Formats: sequence, structure tokens, C-alpha cells
Amino acid sequence: MSVLVVGSVALDSVETPRGRMEEAIGGSAIYFSAAASLFVPVYVVGVVGADYPLHQLDFLCARGVCLDGLERAAGPSFRWAGVYLDDWNTRRTLRTELGVFADFRPVVPPAARRLPWVFLANIDPRLQLDVLAQMERPRFVACDTMNFWIQQQRPALEELLGRVDLVLLNDAEARELAEDWNLVRAARAVLALGPRWVVVKKGEHGAMLFGRDGVFALPAFPLDDCCDPTGAGDAFAGGFLGALAREGRTDAAALRRAMLYGAALGAFAVEAFSVGRLRELTPEAVEDRVAALRGVIAP
Repeated sequence: MSVLVVGSVALDSVETPRGRMEEAIGGSAIYFSAAASLFVPVYVVGVVGADYPLHQLDFLCARGVCLDGLERAAGPSFRWAGVYLDDWNTRRTLRTELGVFADFRPVVPPAARRLPWVFLANIDPRLQLDVLAQMERPRFVACDTMNFWIQQQRPALEELLGRVDLVLLNDAEARELAEDWNLVRAARAVLALGPRWVVVKKGEHGAMLFGRDGVFALPAFPLDDCCDPTGAGDAFAGGFLGALAREGRTDAAALRRAMLYGAALGAFAVEAFSVGRLRELTPEAVEDRVAALRGVIAP
């Protein structure tokens, strides 16, 4: 079962307490694909400029990622630069250069319009809705968003949430969207907007899965070090949706199992700059980490 992802493909310059990396491959679609491709084939829809080092994506192609939907446009690629402070939870954006991403209008090639699993990564909700209009009866649609869209495009975002199966938010986004400081009440308010499931990501404190009939709380995988938190949320989404698509089920038990894989891939992502750790991963290493995480949550 292949998964379609529509999102950004970027070049990131990142500084953390562990060091600095310039012009590294990144973007939501890349982190998601690097994680999800460990489970199922992935089809990417995005855009890059003429200056993008496409050869650095060869490892994705070797895993079964299809880049036929990756548009090559004239102009510079999307670039982001940021720094993480010593507490690792505070990130300051130094520079955002949208380049060709500013005019990105996703076009899903005909070959991908019947894919059953869809991840709408963090882009304008109006574009996410346009992608959904191009799809032919997907089985399961998950989406991501951010504070900017909550503030600037709330009507479109609320329309989107009425048409997806699951939304992934961090705790600050959930509180802002629901206008409620309490995460449980906030998640219920988001559920009332239409999605069947809400995943609230809490970074080093784990994640929570909310459904209409219950809640599942999962701690983060315990790590004794961190290198680069960039893309951890997209890697979580890739592990989650990739594992779910591999299993081929969407019931509560399957989603809870998928949470374990999301947490495992999110933890792997922070262990190196860019996709360095995800690039070298094997399915066996993923299963070992999931087994270790099971040991953390169950005696």
C-alpha cells in the first residue's frame, strides 16, 4: 500500500548545542518519506529549484520512494535557517527564503490519485484542500498544520479538518486551535471539528492519541542525547502512517500500534543532523526500538 505525501522539500541550515550544518536536505516531505519508506512505498508531490542536490535523494529512491511528482522549477529552492537554544525546546528562525515554494500549487499526477493513504504535510490549508479534490476516494487522510495557518487561514483549516481522518498537532497548536489551555479539552474541541482522530505531539514528553471513544498516552523513547530536533514531527508522522499503511487497518488498536512506530522514528530523527540517522536505518533497527519502547510502557 503506497502513501502519498504532499509537502515541502527544502535546504536547511541548522545550529544546535551539538554543532551546525549548512544547506542540508530537509522539508516535511523528505523527513516523512525517509521514515515512511521503511514500511511502504511513498509517492512525493513537491517542488524544488534548479539548485537542489537531487542526487542526495537517491537513498529514498532506493527504498521505493517515487519522485515523479517532485516538480523542478526555475529559481532557488526553499531554504530555512534556525538555531536551537540550550533547552532544546526553544527554536529561533533566522531566515526563511521560500524561493519556488512560494508559488507551489500541488498537482497530483494521475498515477497517484488513487493512492489509499494520504499525508498532507504542513502547507496552506487551501492547498491541502485542493490536493484532496484531486484524489479519488482515499482510504485514510492525515494532515499537519502550524500556528501560522491557525491564525491566518482558520476557515480553510476548519473545512479541511472536516474532511480528514486524523490531524497531527503539537501541544501549542492544539491549545491555540481550540482556544483552551487544557490539552484534553483542546483535543476534544478539535475532534468536534470533524477528524476521527487527533494526535497531540509533546516532544520529549511523548504523544497522545485522542479518539471519540478514548485516549492513548505514549511516552517518548528515552534518549540520553540529542543532535538536531528538526523534522522530528514529520518523521513521527512518517513512522505512524507508514506502519498503519503496512498493517492495512484503521481501528483503534492499529492506531495505537502505529503510535509506537511514530515515536520510534521521531526519536531516531533527532540523533543526527538532517536525515542522517533516518538514511542509515534498517527495518530491523526500527523493530528493535519499538520492542524497547514496548518495554518502557509495559512490565
